[in-house]
Amino acid sequence: MSGEVGSPRTVLTVAEVLRLPAVLVGRPEVLAARAHVDNPVRWVHVSELPDIAGLLQGGELILTTGVFLPVDDVELRRYAAELAGAGASGLIVELGRRFTTLPPALVRACERTGLPLVALHREVQFVKITESVHSMIVEHQFAALRASEQAHEVFTALCVEGGSPDQIISEVARMAGCPVVFENLMHQVIGYDTGGMPVEDLLRNWEARSRVVRADARTGVCGPEGWVVTSVEARGEAWGRLVLLPADDPSPTQVLVLERGATALTLNRLLERNRETLERHAHRSILSDIVDARYSSAQEVEVRSKALGVPIGRRALVAVVVDAGHDTNATSAGREAGDPAELVAAAARAADVRALVGVLPGPRLGALVPLAAGTSRRSVIERLAREIHKRFGRDRLPAVVAVGSTVRELDEVRRSFAEAGQVADVARRSGVGKLYYELPDIQLRGLLYILSEDPRLQAFVERSLGPLLEHDSQHGTELLETLRVYVGHGGNKSEAALALHLSRQGMYQRLEAIGRILGVCLDSAEVRTSLHAAVMALDSSLHTFPAPEGADTPRTELFRNRR
Repeated sequence: MSGEVGSPRTVLTVAEVLRLPAVLVGRPEVLAARAHVDNPVRWVHVSELPDIAGLLQGGELILTTGVFLPVDDVELRRYAAELAGAGASGLIVELGRRFTTLPPALVRACERTGLPLVALHREVQFVKITESVHSMIVEHQFAALRASEQAHEVFTALCVEGGSPDQIISEVARMAGCPVVFENLMHQVIGYDTGGMPVEDLLRNWEARSRVVRADARTGVCGPEGWVVTSVEARGEAWGRLVLLPADDPSPTQVLVLERGATALTLNRLLERNRETLERHAHRSILSDIVDARYSSAQEVEVRSKALGVPIGRRALVAVVVDAGHDTNATSAGREAGDPAELVAAAARAADVRALVGVLPGPRLGALVPLAAGTSRRSVIERLAREIHKRFGRDRLPAVVAVGSTVRELDEVRRSFAEAGQVADVARRSGVGKLYYELPDIQLRGLLYILSEDPRLQAFVERSLGPLLEHDSQHGTELLETLRVYVGHGGNKSEAALALHLSRQGMYQRLEAIGRILGVCLDSAEVRTSLHAAVMALDSSLHTFPAPEGADTPRTELFRNRR
């Protein structure tokens, strides 16, 4: 089951029109294309013209007495074919004025083209039929507009107030009245709201269920369970899917709410990526200009920085990122200092370290530390880190101090901050508790963990391992685990077989199956390296989704079947 969901959708079908009191008085009888009486009715059109098809836009239900319809069988067949070709919902003919029974040629033509043909055996008032149908359609359109306005107000308010993805997802579930799941490109659950359904039922075998649900359009009703799926994307790049699980066929309002929720998630992502403190001090301005390369010359920046008491000319530069583990704008210390960056600035003054200090996106705190000739990088960073820890972590998570590489040119500062930010991402979750962290403290696995939410890495994992994951899910095999052990032992088949308690022949058979499913040659060192990176990226992604507050089961448990 897969189909594009349009908006707005009609509320009536031909069958529902036939059940209206204004139609029932005519004793309607369906003579042809009964299987198509669920055709949607966009409008009701009364016409006696035999060439009305050229004036239709699709979705019209035609009412006629047939007084000007042709008698010739060829013309009747053409009439039915033209109506069907124009997208008419159906044809209702009132008997008595022209026909006592409808011509067999017309009946056969309507059956062949799938155009529902209905005969009215008693006289009816067409005006009452059109009034009834049109009032229902207009009422539905007003209801859709009201729902659209309400959804717009709710999700706009969430975006303006900085609502989290969890809040957005919960609001979608509340307004749609059913469960909602937000997944990434690897079909892993980022967030969800059960909508009253037991979480075990909602997320059981989620990946396997989701993989068979493929939408042909950005929003579609798909899969054996009739999910409504919409793509969550920014700047043309998809990075997730928002999934609605309605109990019955989805209503237009549910589809609208789902799409508005997806838009809110996109805005949330963009705002979180680009949010900066408005009250920008001179230090922040210079630091931002350096990182974003918004300066005409290095000399200009050096002069501006020296005027603030931080000489950076002809000095080595080190980027320091401080992750306080929460929104630094909300800390009591930050409020007392007047600005969160002042916490780091105060630490730098206490450590006798001159530095440009500012708030980075996240928000995190950043400092650019110049090192004079003959100065020990290690001693400077240690002094600064100790003073930072004195000011962060009280009654909160300990601060993480991450340090980038030493650079000597302004255009390299951005790279140093990027490195420090990557180190901070991994260090925050390492639990080691070092005074400060540097790039050598994390390896490839840490880098893949940092990039686990990047759609490009997710797409790489899907391309590399998707067929194997599907095979394991469908056949109950453990080929992914075999591949994990094999590449983890550097491609040594004997050691991998021993670790898996397999015979050598059994190991060879599994590796042959893996190569066949993935369409690769495992004898290639480059292929093994690529697959090893994909497995590590997949494993890293399994630890990135914390359980919602109050949940009994960590999110990693939800994906244990993938390991």
